Amino acid sequence: MTRKIADCRKHPSVTNCSLTIAGEEEEVVRAATEHAVSVHEHTDSPELREQIRASLEDEKVDA
Repeated sequence: MTRKIADCRKHPSVTNCSLTIAGEEEEVVRAATEHAVSVHEHTDSPELREQIRASLEDEKVDA
């Protein structure tokens, strides 16, 4: 299974957040949503979770 990554550096924020979260897709969506709510003051909603899910990238693995 390919791990997914959510990288705050790819999204502008007033805090210049540098957090990267990696893991299985559902784990990353859950953790990234909690981070967006607690740190970036977003509201937890299905729309936020879908935006996060759409922004996930596959983890690049060195061969």
